[in-house]
Amino acid sequence: MAREGAGLFAAFRVLGRFSGHVPHVLRYHGRHRQFYLAVAVGNSVHTYNVSTRRNTLPQDITCLAADRMLIFASYDNVLQAFARNKEVVHTYEGHKARIHLLQPFGDHVISVDVDNVLIVWNIQSEEEYLRIDFDKATFAVSALLHPSTYLNKILLGSQQGTLQLWNIRSNKLLYSFPGWGLAVTTLEQAPAVDVVAVGLVSGHIIVHNIKFDETLMKFQQDWGPITAISFRTADGHPVMAAGSPVGHIALWDLEEKKLMCQMQDAHSTAIAGMTFVPGEPLLITNGADNALRVWIFDGPGGTGRVLRSRMGHSAPPTKIRYHGQNGEQILSAGQDGTLQSFSTVHEKFNKSLGRGSINKKKSKKKGLKLDTMALPPITAFASEVAHQSDWDGIVACHQGYITCTTWNYQKTSMGAHKLRPEEFSKHKPVDIYATAVDITSCGNFAVIGMSTGQVDVYNMQSGIHRGHYGEETAHEGAIRGVAVDGLNQLVITAGSEGLIKIWKFKMKDLVYSTELSSSPSGILLHRDSGILGIAFDDFTISALDIETRKIVRRFSGHHGRINDMTFSPDGRWLITSSMDCSIKTWDLPSGCLIDCFLVDSAAVSLTMSPTGDFLASAHVDDLGIYLWSNRSLYSLVSLRPLPADYEPSLVTLPSTCPMQDMDVSGDEEACDEMIEYVSPEQLGEQLVTLSLLPESRWKNLLNLDIIKKKNKPREPPKVPKSAPFFIPTLPGLIPRYVPPEEENDTQSKVVNLGVLAQKSDFYIHLEEALSSNEYKAPLDLLKSLGPSNIEVELRGLAPEGGGSMEVMLSFLRMIGMMLNKKYNFELAQAYLALFLKLHLKILSSEPKLLEELSKLSVQLGETWIHLRALFNQSLCILTYMKSALL
Repeated sequence: MAREGAGLFAAFRVLGRFSGHVPHVLRYHGRHRQFYLAVAVGNSVHTYNVSTRRNTLPQDITCLAADRMLIFASYDNVLQAFARNKEVVHTYEGHKARIHLLQPFGDHVISVDVDNVLIVWNIQSEEEYLRIDFDKATFAVSALLHPSTYLNKILLGSQQGTLQLWNIRSNKLLYSFPGWGLAVTTLEQAPAVDVVAVGLVSGHIIVHNIKFDETLMKFQQDWGPITAISFRTADGHPVMAAGSPVGHIALWDLEEKKLMCQMQDAHSTAIAGMTFVPGEPLLITNGADNALRVWIFDGPGGTGRVLRSRMGHSAPPTKIRYHGQNGEQILSAGQDGTLQSFSTVHEKFNKSLGRGSINKKKSKKKGLKLDTMALPPITAFASEVAHQSDWDGIVACHQGYITCTTWNYQKTSMGAHKLRPEEFSKHKPVDIYATAVDITSCGNFAVIGMSTGQVDVYNMQSGIHRGHYGEETAHEGAIRGVAVDGLNQLVITAGSEGLIKIWKFKMKDLVYSTELSSSPSGILLHRDSGILGIAFDDFTISALDIETRKIVRRFSGHHGRINDMTFSPDGRWLITSSMDCSIKTWDLPSGCLIDCFLVDSAAVSLTMSPTGDFLASAHVDDLGIYLWSNRSLYSLVSLRPLPADYEPSLVTLPSTCPMQDMDVSGDEEACDEMIEYVSPEQLGEQLVTLSLLPESRWKNLLNLDIIKKKNKPREPPKVPKSAPFFIPTLPGLIPRYVPPEEENDTQSKVVNLGVLAQKSDFYIHLEEALSSNEYKAPLDLLKSLGPSNIEVELRGLAPEGGGSMEVMLSFLRMIGMMLNKKYNFELAQAYLALFLKLHLKILSSEPKLLEELSKLSVQLGETWIHLRALFNQSLCILTYMKSALL
């Protein structure tokens, strides 16, 4: 039984992706008077200015270009154009191979694919204007440029080293440059007309005049092929910048024809794109290390410093955890050795806590490539916000390293302490390392487990060792997980020998030890509920209640190593990820699997937002952190157990654009059943059902006279007298107004209403019901009336109000029918109470009515005794559930 898409979690967006291997594009918008930067990230285009926008393509982007109005992006053999930074307005299909070069050209755009086919497209009509096929053996196109002021002409560079100048309008080869015998990697227009910079695979940069075919100057770079070239223009500094595959940037002084300075390790991978902002001392660079940087040249020596940057992990994240209780920051440790914080609200709140280092000063001197002081990547970490403004709030252990490090979130740097056992303070053994770590909820203590089975406690403020668990070691095998409960009473440790032990946190005494069915691979404690999730090496999961010390749930179904677990904030769900590429959600109260979906690459880490709105995942060989929205918060989701033959479907990972959640076709049947369910009037014969009427319609029927008295005005409202058009005055020097004459109000307030002997609809329905014994019509009519109207109708049933004894008897039989069927129970009580209050004298003097009332009294007594017994039983069970230890 297959179901399309994920039921509980929907793809939302990805965090921490800022750049790829595709060069960025800078363009100037004349009307907006500002520069826009377009960067390709996977299958999306990010456009930066004051605000950031994102556009998505079906596949990863291979090439990017822009003109005055449009952004062009290609994926595989298709070229698309975006307008207004958000919508695809043109699609160009005609290539049979992947496009790798793009060049906007007035009303046309030129694209070249890897099969050496050049196509000139008409932008508006989307038609081919010209197609040229080049022979790969003699001229494999590797670079493309439109020389400034050269009308209808383009310059092509080749892997063979030769260059060709073509006239696109007449489709003629105008000139062929012999080249320098080395493959051309990039072409860049210099600020001077007719001058072009040619980057070669050998690291040479040739500044060439294409009008006279003369080389003006030649530079040599020692770091490999030239990946990008840019000229600083219009601010009086004749500088050329060149990028390299190792991430260094060289700056050349064109007047003195010499190397001005070097910017080493500008990126940790090859420089993909590099552009000077026209008229400003700003250089924009991007690379495949997932970083986008703006450098400003305002210091001595001509070198640049980082002005602004957007950067994520340059190697895949290994562990992610939400930081704090607001659900807005995710801490992420990557294989690149850095610890970073990504905001789910906006990229401007992202932080990088830097790279772990044994000695910061030595690391800064040596640089990234030669740094021997760098610590290995973080494998596990724990964080708390309780005292993060006073001292370090994050503790982390590193791959194969005995020392644990502390980190300060507010200072965004490594912390003051390095935590390791005292016996290893002078020497650092290779085969002993920290494996698991936890931090107390107060932020005062860190508990660290070692590969030897040792578990130590350290003070986070001072870094002092505060003791260890067990006589020598807590476990015989390596520690697979440690956890501290929410009140600092207990510490739970798991060892690879297959034991779970619970210790007193302060006294360090062993409280409980239990043998597990298999060796645990990791544990996770939900502090609020006291449920401990245990993942095993045999791919099963168990839930242990730390209060009763019993295994309360066992789950099986994964077919690969369980990488990570996370609880929902309320502790109802346990979400697990495995190397079988599945993400499963287990419902702890019912003990069932309620959701499962597959992803392309296995999730190595999971974390659920403390607010419950997002699930975040990090995946094998992927730089991003993916957010999945919890659909149960905003739509109807079936949480019924999945059937045994359920086949999970493959779900596409979220892109960098926030994705709109669509109703999944496969779930419609399940959801429709829940929507169309109509509750019957009576669930069971032994149950009592109340009406759906609001309390205001029946609760105050007995107190209507008191309410009317309370709401009665103290004196009748007086109508203000209308003033005359001309106000009369008395004669005299001082003008005085004539006092108004008092009128005697002699009108009588008594209204003779006459005899209202007309029967009401309710009265007629009760008369008919005497013969038919069907009381649904009068009851429905009574339910539709307000409290005052109900009182008027019941008053009118007595003989003095124009009624009769037969109709009163019919009313009592209607109440009896309601008690028999046990529905509208509270209405029957309210109507009968008002009826007794109004007609008690008449009822006591009529034998027929007294006989009917005695029957009703017996019915009421039996129903109430049964109902009271049910109430008492429910209250007892509820009290027991609240107080007893299960």
